[in-house]
Amino acid sequence: MYMEASRSVGTLLDPKYQQEYRAPHGGHGQGKKKRGRDGADVIIRVPLGTVITDQKTGRLLGDLTEDRQQVLVARGGRGGRGNAAFATSTRRAPRIAEEGRAGEERTLLLELKLLADVGLVGVPNAGKSTLLRALTAAQPKIADYPFTTLVPNLGVLDLSLNERMTVADIPGLIAGASGGAGLGLDFLRHIERVRLVVHVLDVSEAHDPLKAFEVVEEELRAYRRPLTELPRLVAANKIDLPHKKNLARCQRYFAGRGIPLYPVSALTGAGVSALKEGLRQSLRRALGQRESGGAQRAL
Repeated sequence: MYMEASRSVGTLLDPKYQQEYRAPHGGHGQGKKKRGRDGADVIIRVPLGTVITDQKTGRLLGDLTEDRQQVLVARGGRGGRGNAAFATSTRRAPRIAEEGRAGEERTLLLELKLLADVGLVGVPNAGKSTLLRALTAAQPKIADYPFTTLVPNLGVLDLSLNERMTVADIPGLIAGASGGAGLGLDFLRHIERVRLVVHVLDVSEAHDPLKAFEVVEEELRAYRRPLTELPRLVAANKIDLPHKKNLARCQRYFAGRGIPLYPVSALTGAGVSALKEGLRQSLRRALGQRESGGAQRAL
């Protein structure tokens, strides 16, 4: 039995609702010493980014990141010997045969970690979904209340005829997310594979964007791996609302930390073109650094 990554599969709903898979038996042997046919392979297709773990032992079986990549998750049993194997000089046609051995049985843990170039992070209601819609053709659910986004949304940003990047809108993070508060761990695992982090901050006067930034940074820092080491930039969102004081604070703060900042209004589209170009340049630099370290991927 195999697991196979497929670009045409977007969720783990199939194995969620069909929790038991059995491979068919092989065929019986036939006359004239003909062996029975082998049992057919079963291929379970899952999304790219699926991590497969043996639930009993905790052993990692596979991390499927490429289309059509397969991993063997359970072997079939060996077929039994037919009566010809038990024939002797005095017993030419014994009426006995050997039963085949049972195949492997496993309980698997499947975990989906999104494969995206860019991850949009921020506290709830910062405007990440609206920004994803402004950057790409994605149509995430948008509403004026926190936690509208309960699962990550993916969009594709076309930069030119031969350049594109995938952008993930990560559901809002709150203090304690790295310890499991809310659905924090479910959300944070999707950031592990991104190449560039974009902090989306609400710089309208009714909010404290720097406090929101520190909340998210602390959760990234406290997660399994140091996500704050990833290249990052800031989208100072909601400049269509009164914002001058907060934007000026942010510009001073992030200039001192060497983090690029782009003022935008995801709602009106102001500044989005400049942000797209910033994403292109930042991602190229990030990919260049990874290629020099041995990892290669075309933008």
